[in-house]
Order: sequence, then structure tokens, then C-alpha cells
Amino acid sequence: MGNVRGTVAPGFETVREAFAAFLAAEPAGSGSQLAAFHRGEQVVDLWSDDVDGDTLTGVFSVSKGAAHLVVALLVQDGVLDLDAPARSLPFPLSLRELLGHRSGLIGVDGGFSIEEAADDRVVAARLAGQKPYWTPGEGYGYHALTMGALIDAELRAVTGRSVQQWYADLLRDRFDLDLWLGLPEELEPRFRPLLPALGPAFVPDPASLMAVSFNTTRFDLLDYGNTRAVRALGASSGGGVGNARGVAGLYAAALRLLDGDTVATFARPYSLGSDLVTGEIDHFGLGFENLPVTYPFLGPRTIGHGGAAGSLGWADPDAEVAYGYVRRRFAYPGPENACLGEAIIGAARA
Repeated sequence: MGNVRGTVAPGFETVREAFAAFLAAEPAGSGSQLAAFHRGEQVVDLWSDDVDGDTLTGVFSVSKGAAHLVVALLVQDGVLDLDAPARSLPFPLSLRELLGHRSGLIGVDGGFSIEEAADDRVVAARLAGQKPYWTPGEGYGYHALTMGALIDAELRAVTGRSVQQWYADLLRDRFDLDLWLGLPEELEPRFRPLLPALGPAFVPDPASLMAVSFNTTRFDLLDYGNTRAVRALGASSGGGVGNARGVAGLYAAALRLLDGDTVATFARPYSLGSDLVTGEIDHFGLGFENLPVTYPFLGPRTIGHGGAAGSLGWADPDAEVAYGYVRRRFAYPGPENACLGEAIIGAARA
């Protein structure tokens, strides 16, 4: 199997073959890891030979999946009300609309420095004085570097606790997840830097909403993901650090903790039509991406979120599968996720 390392459970050999085929076609090291759980048991634990199973790296917006799972659990427990007005915003918008990327607060005039973007509280403070980029509630667009800070501000307003605190208590510590919103200094030796894409980098028009949302006039996402302050503070829009085991473990926990009504509420397509930032169609449920649009082999109740370098995590309750894929080299949206995810779903259903 070439440079594939790790193990698969009996019946999941086709997943190892699919991973090997991807690595054989990769022109240079991707630094990839793949993990999956089926019915609560880990059935896939693979990596390329330029990393190992314990290697940590930046997972970018996979971090949002952790934040959204915190919100889903707090809604399920009655701590948060999806249809209550958001207490942290200066204009009327429900928590449901906020999660649907409808606030229009996708950035700030002049952009954020890396040091500002690393800190959810600083981002929220700057957003508090920002005019939205569209009328709140009347459109939606991807809040690439601000969604986590907006959620964090709302959690602080309602509960007095941060996303990072809730995540540690409800998920990371309870399930011993190797996925961090705030990487401790002692784990830094396990961190491996993200790598640039092999081809030309995509640079949006500086006047576009995409440039605002991704803050590309101020810094490159590669530099953001490789900055210690971002990792240390664990910005919940994109500062998470982990590996495939941690990402898959997060969604395995989701399958254990969320009841059917909560899954249906958060997975149901909500923000429909064209995303004002990315142009994608029917992009979101509540917080989580509407992944079956991109990956039609997934069931309609799937929840999950991808990240900028091509990392991805999801839970498909109908197939009873939790998936985690992490890569160091930029290749968004990680085209291998389609073949790897379909191989895992196929093996699980068989």
C-alpha cells in the first residue's frame, strides 16, 4: 500500500486502498490523516508517511464544527433558545439567524491583524462597531473568520462562559479528544506547520465580500494557521488544532450525545440560495455546512464542517459513521474527501 501507515478494521480494507490511491497520485507530501468510527468503534486510523497518527496541525474551520456542536448541546439542554433574540448583537437577529450566517458581520473595515483575529473577544469587540455588509437577516454569506467570535460573544452574554470553556467541559475533556480550541504550550512539539499549495494560491478580488470574509488584504491563511497566538487562544472560527482521530472523535461524540430532534434541527438546510461570499448554493444548515449538497453519498441528517487546507469532519447518523480527515498541505476543498468518505460509507453499509 505504498506510503500508507496505520490500520483498518475487517471490512474496511477498501478504505485503505482508496487512501493509498490518493497518496500515489499526490505529487508531494500532503501530510494526510484519516480516521473514522462506525457504531462507536474506531474502524479507520490511517496516515501518510510524512506525519504520524499523533501529529497535530491546524484544522481551520473544522473548528467551527466544534463550536456549533457546543451550541447544539446547549440548545438541546434548554440553555440556549434558537428563536430568542441574540443578546450580543446591536440589532435584532435571532440565534437561529446568527448560526445561518445571516448577520452580515463578515469582517471589519480595514481588516484584522493576525493578533486580533487570534482572539475571539477582540474580534467581537471590533465587530460591535461595524456596519454589516448586508441587511441582517436578508441574505447569508460565509462568516469565515468571525462566526466563532459571534458565537463566543453570545455564549458569554447568556451563560458567562466562552466557547472554549464549554467545548473543554462538554466534549474535549469528557471524550479525551485530540482536537484543541487552545493548544497548551506543552503540546507544541507535536504541532507540524501547514504547507502551501503546490499550485498558484487563490487570491480574491480585494473589493469582494470574499476578501472581507477571509481577510485576505491583511494576511494569508497559511500564516494565520501557523501562528502560535492563534493556536494558543484557539479562535473558534479557525484556530483549532488537531488530528484526524480528534476530528472523527468529535463527531463520534455528536452521535452519542445529540438526540434525533436536535440533529434534524441543525442538519436541516436553512440558508438556501446563493452564498453572498462564496457563491455556493444552499450552503448551510444551522451552523454546520449542508454537506450532502457536496457529498451526495451522505444522509440528509449529516452534520459537519470543512476547513481551509482541505480538512473535514462529519457525522452521518443514518450510516452511524463519524469521519475525520486532516491534511497539512493546502488543497481546499480537499478533493480526496469525496472518494475517501464514499469508501467509508460503502464499507459501513456493507
